[in-house]
Amino acid sequence: MPAGTMRAWRALPRWLVMSAAVISLAAGLGSVVPASQAAADVAKVGAPRAASAGLGSPVTVYVANGGSDTVTPIQTATNAPGAPITAGGQPFAIAITPDGKTVYVTNSVSGTVTPIDTATNTPGAPITVGSEPFAIAITPDGKTAYVANYLSGTVTPIDTATNTPGAPITVGSEPDLIAITPDGKTAYVENTGSDSLTPIQTATNTPGAPIPAGGQPSTIAITPDGKTVYVANIFGGTVTPIQTATNTPGASIPVGNNPDSLAITPDGKTVYVANANYGCLVDPNCSGTVTPIDTATNTAGTPITVGTYPRVIAITPDGKTAYVVNIDAGTVIPIATATNTAAAPITVGSQPFAIAITPDGKTAYVANSLSGTVTPIDTATNTAGTPITVGNRPDAIAITPASITQGPVFTSGTAATAGLGGAFTFTVTTTGSPPPRITRTGRLPSGIRFADNGDGTATISGTPEKAAAGVYPLTLTARNKYGTATQAFTLTITKAR
Repeated sequence: MPAGTMRAWRALPRWLVMSAAVISLAAGLGSVVPASQAAADVAKVGAPRAASAGLGSPVTVYVANGGSDTVTPIQTATNAPGAPITAGGQPFAIAITPDGKTVYVTNSVSGTVTPIDTATNTPGAPITVGSEPFAIAITPDGKTAYVANYLSGTVTPIDTATNTPGAPITVGSEPDLIAITPDGKTAYVENTGSDSLTPIQTATNTPGAPIPAGGQPSTIAITPDGKTVYVANIFGGTVTPIQTATNTPGASIPVGNNPDSLAITPDGKTVYVANANYGCLVDPNCSGTVTPIDTATNTAGTPITVGTYPRVIAITPDGKTAYVVNIDAGTVIPIATATNTAAAPITVGSQPFAIAITPDGKTAYVANSLSGTVTPIDTATNTAGTPITVGNRPDAIAITPASITQGPVFTSGTAATAGLGGAFTFTVTTTGSPPPRITRTGRLPSGIRFADNGDGTATISGTPEKAAAGVYPLTLTARNKYGTATQAFTLTITKAR
């Protein structure tokens, strides 16, 4: 089997793949889904969250063309494609740093990652990683990119300041997706071949014990509060919730046939699961579904009927609409999240594999693999615009933040506890570009210091002295020229035992 194809082909039973091929060739009832469909899931993992808008910087769509070894930039202001950017062999997934300055593209055949400078759209020297790099995700502070190497069973960390790879981290069999918690402390790696997830502590790049999932995990997503990882199990017909505090899996949640993609609303209240229903590949009269899951109770709601082979979901930044890509139908279905009702299908190109939504939520861009195009969808009217010609087999897509200048947002917790006489350190983290300056108001206990580190983080540290026991309410403020954010923070000092 050619390099870069294994994950998607093994996602279907071999008999089903062959049956679909026979039907497609003999009766024209459909087509075999190309192996690179996995890039749709990969592209969204590790993509930056919508940033607060800055002033005047363009938003750009980057499209990985797996069949022409290029990346096409598209300016959203005009929907005009730029000159193709040379990448490595079969570019497969894309992630963009939170400051919007660098695009990282995994090249599944080359075993490399190509960094692209967004200011000039020029590629840098390829970064050698493992065999068949399938997924990439970037920490919220933008300092490290983690690459899952499917055939190597490893994850390679890349220092984004120098674009140098670190020592490979051994995980499970066939790692193919990565998601990073909002606080940046843990990267969760999906191991398809061993039905598990591996948590990696990003501070030390050490893997934890594997966490069991269901039958062949296919995609993962983390709630915005970072408390729960949801895993779709493609052959189990279930979704597994995992508590990040303990890394213990909860009871499996039954959904539909072959759950193959999921997305979580920005408020964290609902998980939408696309059930690909592989039986539809041999039965043109059936349909796939989407199952909503209430995260407060982890109960599945009524399935929502969509098109054939729903494989990708993207949710608008305001959380009001979930867009579901139906690969074999060549359509996108909008679902109103307030009522969980599906609207009329939007026709796009042939075998749409990936979707990304602009930070302002006004446009969804859909990569059509067999058409070699990207279709823009106006989310206000749910109408498709003129297809944009890109390269051969566009399979992954990502969009830069609203601006490379962003107002600050706190990403660290709101409370910490220290004991008398014991060394204590807490790191305050933020996002924003330029990096915010962090200050605090409120009295600190004796022995504890506060220091702004000048890089968008601050440190609260020291050893609480005698008579310091108590509760200390603080107010943290992060400022840059594009905005101000405040956070109430409680430091509790307990008596030594």
